[in-house]
Amino acid sequence: MQSTDSSLLPPEAINPYQHAARLFARQLQWDLTPSAWSSRRRLQSWRDRYSGQKAVIVCNGPSLNQTDLGPLENVFTFGLNKINLMFERSDFRPSCIVSVNHLVIEQNQEFFNTTPLPLFIDSAGVKWLKNRENVAFLRHGPEGFARDCSMTIFQGYTVTYVAMQLAFHMGFREVGLIGCDHNFAVSGPANKTVVSGTVDASHFDPNYFANGVQWQLPDLIESERSYLLAKKIFSEFGGRIVNCTVGGKLELFPRMGLEEFLNAPLLAKSSHD
Repeated sequence: MQSTDSSLLPPEAINPYQHAARLFARQLQWDLTPSAWSSRRRLQSWRDRYSGQKAVIVCNGPSLNQTDLGPLENVFTFGLNKINLMFERSDFRPSCIVSVNHLVIEQNQEFFNTTPLPLFIDSAGVKWLKNRENVAFLRHGPEGFARDCSMTIFQGYTVTYVAMQLAFHMGFREVGLIGCDHNFAVSGPANKTVVSGTVDASHFDPNYFANGVQWQLPDLIESERSYLLAKKIFSEFGGRIVNCTVGGKLELFPRMGLEEFLNAPLLAKSSHD
């Protein structure tokens, strides 16, 4: 039998009890901070606020430049990460912005610290962001789908999955995706931190990750696992996630045009609600 090098195993595989204790201690440490208490209050205030409505998650793929954002004027939208790079050339403003990657939060901290838009930010962001009334910090927790995001959420290897959980938390049961190309111009080991080149061809803006900033390569396989769980949860509650992206390679969700999705009658409510 081939032996296993214990140095290659994750900490939880070597000593699961110690690992669990460490996670509990970190969670308790976060729970005792003022940012945790204020964020939990703010997140609870969003709970089920938009029951019976539709939402759209605005992802950051290059196809966003081919998408007519006009139909979103009166629709609740989740912007992701550096969506603000679009603001100089578009009148579109998302209803809120979600960002959970620490590199993105650090790089975009100047905007995050000045915008009045509601922000949902990973708790690591307390290092760079002021605890303002429009900021709710999210605590990364165990794998799963958080129907109540006020305690913990699972990042699911993509900020899009976090936005899906927040949408459910807010009461949305029908969610459309745009700009979710699920395809990147660069390749390499999933989740590896790399240094960007001079131009970014993987996002809607060439300066998104450019000129030597660090970013983490996508994990498309694990992202798909998360998407499948989100699809299952929304379906169980009588809802759906629809891919309204122009092109792209995400085929896990049914496809519809954006206006078709927005104009379609609401699905019947599930008895789970």
